[in-house]
Amino acid sequence: MNTLVKLMVLGCGLMTLTSLPAFSDEPLPPPLPPQHGAGGNGGPAGAPIDGGLGILLGIGAAYGGKKYLQSKKLKKEAAVVTENGPAEAGFTNRNAS
Repeated sequence: MNTLVKLMVLGCGLMTLTSLPAFSDEPLPPPLPPQHGAGGNGGPAGAPIDGGLGILLGIGAAYGGKKYLQSKKLKKEAAVVTENGPAEAGFTNRNAS
């Protein structure tokens, strides 16, 4: 038992020591030049996502509506089958004469 506790403490200590660099702060970037952004040397323009996002939302809404209507139709058909029995719901025996 004593050996197990020592191994667990040693393992936790090693994991803590090896993960410390991941939590350390990175150095600050160098300061910008005095006239940065004054003339036309600004950063690149952002990519427009408005049109594509609207199209994707519309397609997703249409697909979700289709799936909703399909599930509603299947539930309605299942209720008819259990209520009326399989013979009245369109299931027939074609081999019977």
